[in-house]
Amino acid sequence: MRLRALLETDALGLRLLGGEDELDRTVRGVMTTDLRDPSRYLSGGELVLTGLAWRRDASDSEPFVRILAGAGVAGLAAGEAELGDIPADLVEACVQHRLPLFAVHETVAFATITEHVVRQVSGERAGDLAAVVDRHRRLMTSGPAGGGPEVVLDLLTSDLDLHAWVLSPTGRRIAGAGAPLPGPLGAALAGHHLAATRTGRRGPYRAAVAGTTYSLFPIRNTGRGAVPATRDVRESVLSDWLLAVEADASDWPAARLDLLQGVTQLIAVERDRRDAARTVRRRLAQEVLELVQAGAAPAEIAARLRVAAPVLLPGLGAAPQWQVVVARVDWAAADAAGPAGVPAELAGGPVAQALLEEILVDPAVSGSDSADRIAVAHTGDEAIALVPLPAVPAPLPETVDAPTDNTAGPETGSGEARAAQDPALHADALLAAVREPLSAGLADDGRLTLGVSAAVHSAEGLRGALEEARHARRVAAARPGRVCAAGHHELASHVLLLPFVPDDVRRAFTARLLDPLRDYDRRHRAELIETLEAFLDCDGSWTRCAARLHLHVNTLRYRVGRIEQLTGRDLSRLEDKLDFFLALRMS
Repeated sequence: MRLRALLETDALGLRLLGGEDELDRTVRGVMTTDLRDPSRYLSGGELVLTGLAWRRDASDSEPFVRILAGAGVAGLAAGEAELGDIPADLVEACVQHRLPLFAVHETVAFATITEHVVRQVSGERAGDLAAVVDRHRRLMTSGPAGGGPEVVLDLLTSDLDLHAWVLSPTGRRIAGAGAPLPGPLGAALAGHHLAATRTGRRGPYRAAVAGTTYSLFPIRNTGRGAVPATRDVRESVLSDWLLAVEADASDWPAARLDLLQGVTQLIAVERDRRDAARTVRRRLAQEVLELVQAGAAPAEIAARLRVAAPVLLPGLGAAPQWQVVVARVDWAAADAAGPAGVPAELAGGPVAQALLEEILVDPAVSGSDSADRIAVAHTGDEAIALVPLPAVPAPLPETVDAPTDNTAGPETGSGEARAAQDPALHADALLAAVREPLSAGLADDGRLTLGVSAAVHSAEGLRGALEEARHARRVAAARPGRVCAAGHHELASHVLLLPFVPDDVRRAFTARLLDPLRDYDRRHRAELIETLEAFLDCDGSWTRCAARLHLHVNTLRYRVGRIEQLTGRDLSRLEDKLDFFLALRMS
């Protein structure tokens, strides 16, 4: 707004004392002050309101006005309530520095002027931004992207003083303006968004995290793969982006809410572009997967991998290693009495595909195009990712003498140093940062299970890697929890076998061996179960087990004898030790 518009508003009671030639200055804000030097609170374009409490004598006026003019304020309005007429020395100082000066009638409160300016400026900014958003929408929908979502978020910050971020369903930052968003905060906001979406509430959703209030706006997919509004929300909840705004939108006017909805539509266009870019990678993964499952010749699979590698690892030409990741999302059947049109069973493959594409992105990498190494196909209810790995450095040399200060430089060959150079994916690490928000989206009727294969060096190994990843996923599925993963290293252990033992067999086996000990412990508080666990953990060593339990060896021998008497087993025999070990693991 212009200074001239303020002068023409009779309700504000302003009287011009000087600076008529400067009345076309733009007012961007308002500030009330009685400080002698308010410069640190000024950013330019303000109408400064003052009651003149800073003025002690005529010599104070010129320094005060000089500071305001240097800060680039639009004008000065002085109240008449304190001194009556505005001092001549202040009028002269304003003329000297070409600063428009207004007198505020004693009957007009500064709050009245402040409210009017804020209302006018905010309305004009919203209108300006709406025009920019509309222009940007036309650019993005009719031709190449006009800068992506970052441009619109920058406008929200500069014109409306709103800090906003675009987040993935796992909380990864895709775009943002202002200060970076810490990873845990992004995950927490995504969790709030997913939980609210599952309840069927309409956005925006209000979330309070660490004492700060955020408003979360859903960004719906609008492209070919968009889920119709009448379909089950579970088909899209784990793939939709969100716009997180650091503000409480619950008391916003309808115009501002409409503006933010327009912003989400712009970002949805960018999301559609991202999905279109993934089409090539998905098709490559699908082609390789079909060849592997059909038992095609290794030479044919290798030829297809040579086509895929430059797309997934630009500049490398070929991928020396490949890894396979299998994911599955299972939903409980909807209640038969539920709303009409809601399917009793949902196809998990497409949901798992979109989710796996997000999970495999490095959480430290931001941007909507950061998934260019990921090729994910889906078949049935499974999503299968084909992940190329860069060359692994040669093994680090081992040193004979370990450093005494527990530090390990690059030359020590420590496990940490190796892990830092190992590009392979690890099951637990994949889900560590995303478990919390995804659990909120899965609620109480969904499960995500994931299996990771070892790295293979040739096309011949892909079929084995696929089966290995599938076996690992089944191991993860046998565990409790909404989000579970297992890796290839777990397939060389009894852990692989235990999940597939039928529940009734488990119960009968553990009851025969452990129930007599539990009953005895309840009656005599003898701690036989604890003694058995410690004895097996110590590999049957009497002295180490006695030391761990703080017992005399003779007391330990008495307890072990009681265990053998109650169960009819002999703990000196390997077979009986193994039976007890398995019973404890399955109990």
